[in-house]
Amino acid sequence: MPAQPPALPPVRLTSEAELARDALATPLLGRAVRLARWAGPATRVGAGGELLDAHLPEAAKVLGLPAGDEGEAQASEAWRIAVDTGLVTVEDPEEGDSGEEVPGTVEAGPELGLVTGGSPQDVVGIWEAALETVLADAAVPDLEGLVEAVEAGEEFDLDALDWDPEGEEELLDLALTNLYALTLTAGSAGQTPVPLPALAATMVASDEPLGEPSDEVLEFVSDTMMRLDDYFRALELIGLVEFWPVDEELMADADEEPGAPEPDEDISRYGMVRLTALGRHALRLRLAEAGHEAPVVGDLADKGADALLDGIAGYPQEAVRDELAAWLAGREAAVAARELLAAARGADEGAPLRRLRCQEALSLVGLEAEGALREVLDDPELGGLARVWLAERGAADVPPPAQELVFWLTVDTLTAQLAAEGNSEELRALVEGLADQHSGFFEAAWRVDHPATADVLEAMGRLHPDRQVAKVARKAAFKARSRQGA
Repeated sequence: MPAQPPALPPVRLTSEAELARDALATPLLGRAVRLARWAGPATRVGAGGELLDAHLPEAAKVLGLPAGDEGEAQASEAWRIAVDTGLVTVEDPEEGDSGEEVPGTVEAGPELGLVTGGSPQDVVGIWEAALETVLADAAVPDLEGLVEAVEAGEEFDLDALDWDPEGEEELLDLALTNLYALTLTAGSAGQTPVPLPALAATMVASDEPLGEPSDEVLEFVSDTMMRLDDYFRALELIGLVEFWPVDEELMADADEEPGAPEPDEDISRYGMVRLTALGRHALRLRLAEAGHEAPVVGDLADKGADALLDGIAGYPQEAVRDELAAWLAGREAAVAARELLAAARGADEGAPLRRLRCQEALSLVGLEAEGALREVLDDPELGGLARVWLAERGAADVPPPAQELVFWLTVDTLTAQLAAEGNSEELRALVEGLADQHSGFFEAAWRVDHPATADVLEAMGRLHPDRQVAKVARKAAFKARSRQGA
């Protein structure tokens, strides 16, 4: 059975009305609509539906593009979008009575009326069709030199292009998937640009151990950056991304591609890319169709607290807050708090992280939930977080916690943070602080009756920079494991 694609971070989507507005404002679709309205009975096309050369100067002028080859090429590209999306319908050329080819004709397509008379969903559908054309073209190399050679009757070698259509398509798909994941890991709203070197580095397929990258890996990253630069220049015109290209000074030497940036160098010179609202919408659809789990912020809003806490376990922090806020909206605070607390109980492996997420959810509710928190003050799993919540809000008559409860809550919290963050710098700082502030911490901690006590102490020994302290932590972990096995 094939492995399931990994789950992706949740995305915050824009309304269809806003997406439709953005779609019509994209350069390529906007030009296609204008050409569809310009075309008439006198417009003629060739066998592939392309505008005849005689019409291209006028089409470029209608679009406000510069005269000459560049403007005409852009007009031709916009015309192709008009044809592929159904904004215009073309009748193929026919053979005349004397055997000559009679150019095809054009009329308004069924989709043109939807641009102003259809729903936002209709408009977004037209844009999605345009995107498919652009994506197909983005993975095709520049064939201008090949076309010129054919027209001149010269011989050519397709192998010399070094073009692998399937490989190029896979590279583009991987780039977009990784861009989506990197974007949303930084936040569900996707506002943080991703540097091209960082994106290219995620696409390295290497079994090499972590450390200094090899020359081969650096060459791959450099080559991939330049391919990404080509991709995103094309995809910006259809509004999938905002793109800041690679600084031309870095490519001044035509024989060399830009290498990896130096540590203190401005990384934006190596190119930056950011998904637009349209991009987040489109890539989520594509990834979901490909079998990825691609959640949307708010998907869990109508679920129970158990599904909520399990569902957000691996979310980035900003997405956790977004999803919790969506779940709490419209719920009565005390009822929501009781449901969250009930779902947070358990001694299973995922329970500590559920309790951490529960604590984060409760931080968003007001004093109306005080009664629900007081109800669990004597609960061995929930009493610690209840006391913290009440104390932070200045509640009266909060009983002080027993030392055993304090240490249990500490182990539970560290377990959750290890699961959520791994060996992060924040967790390393927390470990140092605990060991420094409590001289007898490890002697007390190994006795804590928590399923993860030994694992947490081993992690503290791994994370603490002081060798002597780390040694003490490992000894405490050994004692805890012996105690649990007894």
